[in-house]
Amino acid sequence: MGAQPLYWQNLTTVELADKADREAVAILPVAAVEQHGPHLPLSTDLSIGEGILHASLPLLQDVPALVLPTLPVGLSLEHGAFPGTLSLRPDTAIDVLVDIGQSVAAAGIKRLVIFNSHGGNRQIIDLAALQLRQRFGMLVIKANYFQFAPPEHLVATDEIRHGIHGGELETAMMLHLAPDSVRSELIRDFTTPAETDLADFVYLAPEGTAAYAWMGQDLNPAGVVGRAGKATADQGAQLVAHFAASLADTVREAAAFNLKWLRSR
Repeated sequence: MGAQPLYWQNLTTVELADKADREAVAILPVAAVEQHGPHLPLSTDLSIGEGILHASLPLLQDVPALVLPTLPVGLSLEHGAFPGTLSLRPDTAIDVLVDIGQSVAAAGIKRLVIFNSHGGNRQIIDLAALQLRQRFGMLVIKANYFQFAPPEHLVATDEIRHGIHGGELETAMMLHLAPDSVRSELIRDFTTPAETDLADFVYLAPEGTAAYAWMGQDLNPAGVVGRAGKATADQGAQLVAHFAASLADTVREAAAFNLKWLRSR
């Protein structure tokens, strides 16, 4: 394998066949195009996912990685009430992931990292990954960047819990990655009942230990929630670096994983 990660689509079929071996790791970025309130563009999840991935590649010079084209549209049913949101149906989204994984397996690659930048994609990725494991004996890693918990000095724990969409974390990274796309004059803090009326609840929250199904408008009439007004570009740069390092470590562990641990029975 080459000394640096390669983009799948830039190779010829002969070159791809030469790079594909049991140690190679394919990385499939999965994102979303959906509303992120008045201050962030529809491309927010896409920009953040590709930004983190791009920042991780210099850390993967020693890993036989192949980067697949990004899937820009995922499952965004919870944001369908807001203009501009694009979404696949759940069955379609699962089938797309499985079909791409099958193509990766057909190329001779058994290690796949699905790198996800949108919370609504988690369930379809879980189901697709299990099918790929069952049908093709693949190692499929489900890497959601938002589950790589950032240091508390970058984003407070309560903001991570409540600011789950378009809040401080996403706004900060967009101020770093795509500042010209951020409507800075519209940035403000967006509150949610989970921070007030539900403050005494231990388990229930939109993404709590006992999470409930929610629609974007349930979080806030603007469809977003969190202390976006606290976000800074410098904070965003540190967050991207943190998530990129976590992703790189994940890919490295995927390359080191012994495929014999995946048993046929």
